[in-house]
Amino acid sequence: MKKPKKFGTKEKDFSGKILKVLSQNANRAFNYKQIAAILDLNDTKSRNEIIKDLKILASKKQIIETEPGKYLVKAQSQDYYEGTIDMTSRKTAYFICEDFEEDIFIPTNNLNHALDKDKVKVYVYNKRSGKRPEAEVIEVVERAKTEFVGVIDIQKNFAFVSTANAKMYTDIFIPKDKIGEAQQGDVVIAKIEDWPKKADSPFGTILKVLGKPGEHDTEIHAILAEYGLPYDFPVDVEVYAQKLDTAIHPEEIAKRRDMRDTLTFTIDPKDAKDFDDALSFKKLENGHYEIGIHIADVSHYVQEGTILDEEAFNRATSVYLVDRVVPMLPEVLSNFACSLRPNEEKYTFSAIFEINEKAQVTNQWFGRTVIYSDQRFAYEEAQQIIETKSNVIPAEISLTGQEYIVPDAIVQATLKLDELAKIFRRNRMNQGAISFDKVEVKFNLNEEAEPVGVYFKVAKDANHLIEEFMLLANRKVAEYIGKQKKTFVYRIHDEPNEDKLFAMQGVISKFGYKLDLRDTKNISKSLNQLMEDVNGKKEQNLIDTLAIRTMSKAKYSTDNIGHYGLAFDYYSHFTSPIRRYPDVMVHRLLQYYLDGGKSVSEEVYEEKCVHSSNMEGLASNAERDSIKYMQVKYMQDHQDQEFIGVISGVTEWGIYVEIIENKCEGMVRIREIKDDYYTFDEKQYALVGEISKNLLQLGDEVIVKVKNADLVKKQLDFHFIRRNE
Repeated sequence: MKKPKKFGTKEKDFSGKILKVLSQNANRAFNYKQIAAILDLNDTKSRNEIIKDLKILASKKQIIETEPGKYLVKAQSQDYYEGTIDMTSRKTAYFICEDFEEDIFIPTNNLNHALDKDKVKVYVYNKRSGKRPEAEVIEVVERAKTEFVGVIDIQKNFAFVSTANAKMYTDIFIPKDKIGEAQQGDVVIAKIEDWPKKADSPFGTILKVLGKPGEHDTEIHAILAEYGLPYDFPVDVEVYAQKLDTAIHPEEIAKRRDMRDTLTFTIDPKDAKDFDDALSFKKLENGHYEIGIHIADVSHYVQEGTILDEEAFNRATSVYLVDRVVPMLPEVLSNFACSLRPNEEKYTFSAIFEINEKAQVTNQWFGRTVIYSDQRFAYEEAQQIIETKSNVIPAEISLTGQEYIVPDAIVQATLKLDELAKIFRRNRMNQGAISFDKVEVKFNLNEEAEPVGVYFKVAKDANHLIEEFMLLANRKVAEYIGKQKKTFVYRIHDEPNEDKLFAMQGVISKFGYKLDLRDTKNISKSLNQLMEDVNGKKEQNLIDTLAIRTMSKAKYSTDNIGHYGLAFDYYSHFTSPIRRYPDVMVHRLLQYYLDGGKSVSEEVYEEKCVHSSNMEGLASNAERDSIKYMQVKYMQDHQDQEFIGVISGVTEWGIYVEIIENKCEGMVRIREIKDDYYTFDEKQYALVGEISKNLLQLGDEVIVKVKNADLVKKQLDFHFIRRNE
């Protein structure tokens, strides 16, 4: 039985607690008795320690003795800073603040109830002594989150909720009257309500019961809840959306450029339910081509100031989990009114370009349109046309499951668009763009959403065709507004992190590869060469992952610094307003400026950009967790099978192994490798056998079996069988 924790521990060094008391009452002087009373310390030994520590702090000039025995925190001390907490999995943390080039270490006993990503005020020690600086949390200014997902352990008079998050170093104490309907072992959402000074654990209440650990819906809902993401819409938002007028009206068509007679089609994944972009194609008399990129006109339906707009902004993005999509907009919009479905008229916002045979844009037009989609293609069907130049789509790749003939006009349009897209792509690469065609892991699911197979999604010409024309629209829209020097929402991407590049160089050199780090253009060129060289090799996924990690994260901002990865001076997101709120903002701003509007508030839009970037990050984490969960679930059913894997990581406690045939990654703990006694050699980034001197290092092939598949923690442990000689 788990016992309640003891509250209140006596410590010999009270310096941090004294500083905290004084800094929280910066305009008032205290004596040792008052400080002892606030800290609830009434024994003689503790009081003597406080007297001693007060004198030490005064001698260090961290506090001032205003009159005999009374102390005040030093006014405007430059040793106090505000920033955020970055927890490690070892119950220590780092303090992140723009005032410091490097993050400041915080020992466990200096956290003072701060949790991961909290905004805090700290005192920094040893800042000028030459020693490694350390920080102590003086105050938690703002909690990053108060709701946590975990498993409840119910005792007679209380309960504890423990999370699977390695960075959450404490469980949550739940009083008996706040357990609600939770049963022993349930996965729950607990909310922290209070954290008394003397308590080891925060006090909380159960908000929601998600279900039993390991059940599919429980774990998927737990992933969403962990990142504060919703999985259904509030009733009032659904009702509002259902009442929208989604009909196509002549009076609205009259306000738009009518393109219903222009050949138009969509190319999307075969399982797509929303089609937010379409391409139109027309050959002009001068030999050029008029190519339209038509995007669902979401801003026509989602009006500013409505509850629908507020909900879309709060979500900021759709979330794509392995077995479901959690949309940004209700289904009546995302799958119907704003989906550019075949043989239906739709309102769109378009970027229309006149392009010559050399893929040069000679003219452009932006504005609201109405279109009629003549054809819906899956990527596989468009790829068939590109590869065979034929108008026959065979039954095995057809969306309908039956062979059919594509009209000649669409075949010719597809082939010309592919030809132009390849020129666009080649030009981008020549200008320093980086090609990250990382293999995506996908699952074949049965009717119960159980994974029955794994396959890899690889981008082909049809994918690149759509990508290049979406990039063109995004770039040209951003350039059009950017050159007017008006406030806009950009998608920006900074140069790669130099330290990470050098670290990557050290790893890839073990495989015989090298980067040219002289300047940004050479870095881009050598990264592309590296991607080409590793293609199809056993180390491909490892090196692809390392390369992506060296990159800065792309984000939304009103401050345009360009997009390094794409090699564009101007770039925005215009092409997916069904699933990204920044695109909705871009549509609104573009129309406002087309109508002659003056530049809007940069501050207001920067705040919206920061929120959108943050929500995108949470959605990415949830998507990644859902893949890990499904990989663990898949491997649960293959516990007796031996797999060939590649060592993808080496640490002092073991090796990480990625299985070649399905990209599932798990750990072999060092004690599980029985053929020798192994130790970690940091210089060689390898485990070394003490007797045999055998090396286990990155890229080595090994054979493993599943030892444990933990669905809750989304972790795999492997048995080490042998090297794959």
